[in-house]
Formats: sequence, C-alpha cells, structure tokens
Amino acid sequence: MKDTKVKRHPVFAAAVNLELMESRDGLVFEREYNLNTKPLEIDLLIIRKDKTTRVENEIGHIFRGHNILEYKLPEDHLNIDSFYKAQAYAALYKSYGETVDAIKADDITVTLVREARPKGLFHYFEENGCQVQKGGRGIYYIKGAVLFETQLIVSGELDKKSHIWLGALSDRMERADLEKLLENIRTLKEETDRDLADSVLEVSIGANKEIVEELIGDESMCQALMELLEPQIQKREKALEQALLKKGMKEGIKEGMKKGIQGTVAALRDFGHADAEIKTAIMNNYSLTQEEAERYLKALPEKMAAQEPQYEN
Repeated sequence: MKDTKVKRHPVFAAAVNLELMESRDGLVFEREYNLNTKPLEIDLLIIRKDKTTRVENEIGHIFRGHNILEYKLPEDHLNIDSFYKAQAYAALYKSYGETVDAIKADDITVTLVREARPKGLFHYFEENGCQVQKGGRGIYYIKGAVLFETQLIVSGELDKKSHIWLGALSDRMERADLEKLLENIRTLKEETDRDLADSVLEVSIGANKEIVEELIGDESMCQALMELLEPQIQKREKALEQALLKKGMKEGIKEGMKKGIQGTVAALRDFGHADAEIKTAIMNNYSLTQEEAERYLKALPEKMAAQEPQYEN
C-alpha cells in the first residue's frame, strides 16, 4: 500500500530548483512566500533577476519577471475553484507591490503542478470555451480563462529523463526511475545541489518503500543508496549532538548561577545586611522575581546552619 502521508510540499521547491539549475543564477527562489500577515502562502515564488535571463528547462519557458508555482499532492483536487484560487494568489501578489502597478500583470505567470491529469478541470475548459495549448509533453498553456499567463504541468506525463526531480516526488516510481535518481544525485558536485537532492531523495524513499526494499536486496544498489544517505544521517546525528550539548550548557549555566546567588546571599549576610536588602540586591542583579528571591533566602539558612562550626562556651 502506498504511503500517502509523505510530505512533498516542502520538497517541491527543491525539486524545481534542481530542474532549473542551468538557469539558477538568474533566478530568486522564495519558498512559501507570505501574501499577508495571516497564513496565506504561495508554495513557490521564482523571480527572474533580469529580462535577459533565459530559463532553459521547458517548464520555465513561460516564465516572466514574477512566477507563482502551486503544487498539488496526488490526493488533492485540482478543480476550477482551486484553479481560480491560484489566479487570486497572483492578483494579491500583484496588488502588494511597493507602488501602484509596480508589478505589471503581464510580468506575472502562474504554474500549477499535479502528478495526474485533472480530467474534470480539462472537461470544464472544453465546455466553457477555454483554449488549452500543448507546450510540450505534460505541459499545457491555458488561454481565455486567466488574468495571468498560466500553465498546468502534469508531472506524471513529463519525460522522465528530462524531469527526474519532479518525477521523484511521485509514489508510483519504478525501480529504473529510482536507480536513475540515485545516478543523477551521484553526479552532483555542488554542496547546495546535494542538499536539495537529499531532501528529494528522502521523500522519494518514503513514498516508494516497496521499490526501496528491492534495492536493499541488491547488494550493489544498497551500497549506493547508503552512500548517498550517509551524509544526511551524519547531519541528523550532528544536529542531535549539538542540541544535547546546548541543553547541557544551559543546565550548567543555570546551576552556576544558582551557586553564584547562594554565594552572594551568604557574603551579604556575613557583612551584616538584612534579608530585605539582600532580596532587593539579588532581584536586581540576577533578574529574579520576588518569589524566586525569597526561596533563595529561605533555603540558605538551613544549609549554612549545617555547615556552621559549633563552639563550646
């Protein structure tokens, strides 16, 4: 049974980044771009740095200055309402320009990505006279029902060799697809690319457990898989180690401050200061509440009493 709970949304941006790596220097990627102070986010915003930037990958041929991408999970509906919702996101994005009409409508594009073809939506377009032009295998340009240039990408129809990264978000991968993914990851040299690919691989493994089990049964493929996962495992171990160290340091500092306060109380008492003066002093110097300061004052006499030497008359 397929695992439908794998979170692909956060990794969608990584997959698109890798798809567009040849043109990346001229693009800015903004994940989960906030449209308002309340939770209202675009899955991915890609801003072209200048008009001369050419996007080589065919999924970006439609791109202009500001490009809004929305990713739909396999179980998500992509109907006419969700289609217009993406248009509304683009309209909101335009309206939030720094000045009036700062972002031109003809400089915005909308891209909707879903693994399976939304048959109901295509049927709606046909019945309502909306033109659907094919821009390539799995790429459809929507005309006549849009405020902004819009394309719909059916990732399950894309050429697997040309779009390995978007294809890796599927839970219907075949063994050859996963082997090709591992091969592509091994060819990556830049650390940034490897980090992005690691996140894509993690989703792919989680969504295609049966295929992964087959690879584990193959000694050579299992070794290749573990080599790719090792850096990710080491990062997690390091993060856990740092978290534990940080926690230990906090506890150490807290314990050290406790002893410092106790020493201050004892010293001030030795010099004849009243408890009321001492309480004010430790509250000011150690940022204590009144209740915390009183606890230090009450606790210390018992400890000191046990330590005071007894003298005979």
